[in-house]
Amino acid sequence: MKKYISILTLLVLGSTMFAQQTPAPKQTEAITISGATAHIGDGTVIENSILVFENGKITALGTSTTPTKGKVINAQGKHVYPGLIAPTKSLGLVEVNAVRASDDQDELGEFIPNVRSLIAYNAESKVVESMRPNGVLLGQIAPQGGGISGTSSIVQFDAWNWEDAAIKVDDGIHMNWPNSFRRGRWWLGEERGYKPNKEYAKQIQEGVDFMLNAKAYGTGTGKANEQPNEAYTAMQGLFDGSKKLYIYADGEKEIIDAVTTAKENGVQDVVIVGGYEAHKIIPFLKKNNIPVLVQQPHALPSREDDDYDMPYKLPKLLTDGGLLVGIQNANMSNFQTRNLPFYAGHVAGQGLDKEIALQLITGNSAKILGIDDSYGTLAVGKSATLFVSEGDALDMRTNILTNAFIDGREISLETHQTELWKRYMKKYARE
Repeated sequence: MKKYISILTLLVLGSTMFAQQTPAPKQTEAITISGATAHIGDGTVIENSILVFENGKITALGTSTTPTKGKVINAQGKHVYPGLIAPTKSLGLVEVNAVRASDDQDELGEFIPNVRSLIAYNAESKVVESMRPNGVLLGQIAPQGGGISGTSSIVQFDAWNWEDAAIKVDDGIHMNWPNSFRRGRWWLGEERGYKPNKEYAKQIQEGVDFMLNAKAYGTGTGKANEQPNEAYTAMQGLFDGSKKLYIYADGEKEIIDAVTTAKENGVQDVVIVGGYEAHKIIPFLKKNNIPVLVQQPHALPSREDDDYDMPYKLPKLLTDGGLLVGIQNANMSNFQTRNLPFYAGHVAGQGLDKEIALQLITGNSAKILGIDDSYGTLAVGKSATLFVSEGDALDMRTNILTNAFIDGREISLETHQTELWKRYMKKYARE
């Protein structure tokens, strides 16, 4: 009997050792962060600030003359930032890409807007947990693949389950626009290199037909309305403005075709994801009020005749052109999302003001995702989702977090990565 008890104890201890950090309890007392340089997330900075929050909301924000309240965190010489936001990621939908059983980011089907990413979200993902030590506290969990991939939701990264994590449910539908050129599939005997996509017009028409059928279904004028259709039902938010359509497109022609087609078919809000050639059509995008979630700058140019630094300077070009711009890294592995602040730092290195670069991963992203009423900036009445760093959050050498809060709850900054770091630091210290 003792033998079985010992084995059970080891199993429990082992599972505890490798489990996610327990989500923080609700805030029970007022907290004041005193003396930090506050980076608001809208381009402004408050030196030697006082920031007070209660019941998960910021109740006071000002200079050193602002009264403190409750527990005081001395952050003299440090910096306080709003929680960083990661759009268009499949975080929590896939743990190990090579293990099919842990991969829920892509479902079978070409047009499946009714597939809701939220119900597959794994709040105990070690990959999700690893975002927090760099200040990435919120994310839009988006499905992948197909023509219309499904419906995304926005979550915070310290929760027991997907119900606790959700802060905006079913916020948008994600669509992959076809390319007017395609790479030759040499493994099928096709010639290498880019060739015009002969199926481009047909592929667009398939998407248009689906939109028209969905719209007719919603108005009760189509045959599809005779029986329930989950896919068409999921599309209705695009036509009444309750959902946004996130279109993944990079080429100049593709972006124009995508925006024009969506608008002509009654879609209210369109966001371009990627937008590699968006700088060529800034007046068109401004006229149609289209924001861009641009790809992270750590990439090579996509065209042979592009400037060598085009990916680095693209966010600045779009920002200088007057567009609402955010940074995402949809084409990168999920774990690299933890580098989000350093992507913004890289853009600042291309000449964009550092506080404006910060907006690309805070205030601007919140506006694009439609959560700016509560998140994205530090302001009285907004959620106390923020973090304190020893230095500049956009510099990987100095972004060392000492405290982080989600809705006023002080969260753990321990992860599988920090455990390994501590373990091997001891090894090198001995040597």
